[in-house]
Amino acid sequence: MHAPVGTQAHSTAWVIQAWASFILSIGGMSIGILNLPVDNWVKGYMGMGLAFTVGATMSVAKTTRDNYEAKRLTARVDEARVEKLLSENHPLK
Repeated sequence: MHAPVGTQAHSTAWVIQAWASFILSIGGMSIGILNLPVDNWVKGYMGMGLAFTVGATMSVAKTTRDNYEAKRLTARVDEARVEKLLSENHPLK
């Protein structure tokens, strides 16, 4: 699949760094929760909090990206309409 004109693809290094930081942060937090000197129900509560935080973060990131892309598409459609109007109503024709 080709990227549309005007978009910038991420480099392989950036993708690897993003995934590595995600895995390390979730792994480190999980190890920290498991090693806490508290009852298992407290660890479970904190683990569920971690899971919901990760899910909510992904949802916010996707929603933000979708809103941005929708605005870009709307702007391109509006620009095309203006160009069409200007070309149809050119004063020198």
